[in-house]
Amino acid sequence: MNKIRVILVITILITSSYCAGSETVKNLAPDAEKIVLNGMESPDGRIRANAIEVVASGQKIEIMPKVVELLNDADMPVRFAAAVAIGDMRYKAGEKKLVQMLKDSDLNVVIAAAYALCKLGNQEYLAMIESAAGTDDQTVKANAAMLLGKLKSKSSLPLLYKLKDDPDASDIVAFNAVEAIARIGDDKIYSKIWTMLISVYADDRYIGVQAMGALGGVKGANAIITLLDDDVVEVRLAAAEELGMLGEASGQIVVLEYLNSPEAAEKETVERRNTLAALAIGQIGTESLTAHLPKLLKNDSPFVRLAAAKSVFILTKGR
Repeated sequence: MNKIRVILVITILITSSYCAGSETVKNLAPDAEKIVLNGMESPDGRIRANAIEVVASGQKIEIMPKVVELLNDADMPVRFAAAVAIGDMRYKAGEKKLVQMLKDSDLNVVIAAAYALCKLGNQEYLAMIESAAGTDDQTVKANAAMLLGKLKSKSSLPLLYKLKDDPDASDIVAFNAVEAIARIGDDKIYSKIWTMLISVYADDRYIGVQAMGALGGVKGANAIITLLDDDVVEVRLAAAEELGMLGEASGQIVVLEYLNSPEAAEKETVERRNTLAALAIGQIGTESLTAHLPKLLKNDSPFVRLAAAKSVFILTKGR
């Protein structure tokens, strides 16, 4: 599982008993905000980028001026995350700076700025992202596929299918293309995602869960439920989170089982699992799960703390 970043049944989708607005979660909000603000000032670029994503996911509009400032960050992934966050939040105050970022020295940042400008209503920049998908740089191709999926432009489907089937494309390019197609809502991709879910490789199953979650619907949820019994902890936790996003609380037992009886593992593995568990809490949101948030907010790992903060923000604002 070093590469992870992260029985077919019929079921009726049920709504989880979310704790949005509960006093317990509200009381955690100041600590969560402090964690994110500290993360944005971390000397580690990975943490800064992660914190930016949490700001956007939690709809923390009051922190967005600091996100705009990070468009000047020295690290490409941080500038990329900042541009995407501005787009996801449709933060109009960052538009002028985004136009400047179209001249960034890194093409990844350029297409992130183009994505954000599209989200702000400037659809003419879609062509820049589609063009970048044709470059030889695999990272740029993968990011372009991901951004096209987030834009949900059906006109991009032929290009995404081409990326998916390109024999010269890296695995991450193909996987991102599959998830993008699913996010756009093309049901024809279901069979491809299903083959990922039944792969012998845990990485494939993990990414397949995310793609099936992007496709959504009862059919997608039913497919993901089959992974709640997976042999790999990370896959089970990812399945629980995706089901939570789809309004299905059946993954709660998987998350509770892990949090109450974590398996012994090396530090990096534990950190990854705790992060996934913390993220799942925000999507499922039952009281028995949110009771674990205070401890996770004080975890030794900044990535776990940020994941817990994200869940606090999500539950505080409601779904």
